[in-house]
Amino acid sequence: MKRRRPRITESPSVEALPAAWRRQAKALRRYGSEPPAVALERCANELETTLVERDETTLSLVEAARESGYSADHLGRLVRDGRIPNAGRPGAPRIARVHLPRKASAPPEPRQSFPIRR
Repeated sequence: MKRRRPRITESPSVEALPAAWRRQAKALRRYGSEPPAVALERCANELETTLVERDETTLSLVEAARESGYSADHLGRLVRDGRIPNAGRPGAPRIARVHLPRKASAPPEPRQSFPIRR
């Protein structure tokens, strides 16, 4: 008899959770579980609202530099060149988090193993 490997499923991204929760709520309703379905829909709505607010949040160049990994000078140049929309005003640029470029991070360093004392 041939054994099947368990299927590996990726967990949904944070942005995909509201839709996944709404699908689960729909399935719960089919089986008569109204209160849990309502709770899931409320959670989906709250998360969706939070994600929109997060993306609309504007950051100063210094704050944006801290989050993106790019320098404030580089981000300022991108705003001046029109490659990133200025969410602030002339002379005091701000960047909406949704438009913030992210520098690729280096892979995590392997953990150091500690010598075993005998």
